[in-house]
Amino acid sequence: MPTRIAGAVSVSALMLLTVGCAGPGAGKAKPGASEAVTPTKPLPMKAVPRPATWTDSDDKAHQLRITPTRLARGSDSDLAHIQLDDDLKGMVPYYLTFSYTNTGKKTVSEVDPARNFSVNGADGQAAEQVSLFQSNPMATGSGLPPECRESGASELAAGATAAICRIFMLPKDQRPATVSYKDDGGDSLIWQVGGGKGGASAGVLPAGRPADGITEDSRSRPVPLLITPKGVRAGSLADLSRFDLDADEKKLIPYYMTMQYRNSGKYDLLPSMSDGVTLRTRGGQTVQKLTLIDIGGPGVGQCPDAVPDEMVKPGGTVTECSIHLLPKGDAPAAVVFTGEGEGAKQVTWRAPVDDDK
Repeated sequence: MPTRIAGAVSVSALMLLTVGCAGPGAGKAKPGASEAVTPTKPLPMKAVPRPATWTDSDDKAHQLRITPTRLARGSDSDLAHIQLDDDLKGMVPYYLTFSYTNTGKKTVSEVDPARNFSVNGADGQAAEQVSLFQSNPMATGSGLPPECRESGASELAAGATAAICRIFMLPKDQRPATVSYKDDGGDSLIWQVGGGKGGASAGVLPAGRPADGITEDSRSRPVPLLITPKGVRAGSLADLSRFDLDADEKKLIPYYMTMQYRNSGKYDLLPSMSDGVTLRTRGGQTVQKLTLIDIGGPGVGQCPDAVPDEMVKPGGTVTECSIHLLPKGDAPAAVVFTGEGEGAKQVTWRAPVDDDK
């Protein structure tokens, strides 16, 4: 059965003793919260409006026009009065402000397009979206960074526009490359930040650079590998016409990721290393390999499973291709290999794609 795309945005909840954005919370505000924050640094981004679909809790689709208007870099000291979860400590906040217009003919209630937004690094890793909420209505100060005091509107009349700001946390060694919206209609909408490259990302190798990895043989013995990403290219759904894809998968675009593996160990290997390959996208998605049932069949000619199709002897090499389904409008940003067994690690490369695509 084919695998599916994993969701990109996870939300970490914080708690303020102030007025904030609606949402659940966990954690505590530190006493003596300060209004002082470091001025934010706007990043270059074209505020291009895009038509979008948002689906409510009753699975009813609504048409919106969304526009990311500003992305600004804050300072980790901005949230010094917040007790952050351990995995967020040391990260840098980015403040994304966007507007949304109801382009339909009826009033829409409980509008929440923010959950579909993502701020993404050059390696396709989505930032952590932070949700703030009200816990003390008697508080006199907002306590929020000035750049993120837009509260939005949960009800929107036909033709009306509202704005909201959300906080996204990225590690200090990463910078945003894109802002994306996961359209409930199936496509990904992407806006480039600066040149769209976001600078170097820690732990991400250049496209095509050989790197060491580890896998296991059929008897669970560790086997070292030399892994080289060879290329990623877009295919066509027609290439998969022999297979039974579901309705959602038929809306996606197949991408073919080719990797070469050299057996640097002393045991034979079954050519199945592509099971550990995932793609991260410019839209912040993490896309697993598509698994197709094709016992004794010819496979997908544009993406052969393994060449040569035989056991990989010590010192031998094999080229494997994996298929990954991406939303329209999205593209690969990075390729990740996750090894198996003792001493295995995750290796990440920039995907060799056209940044202007």
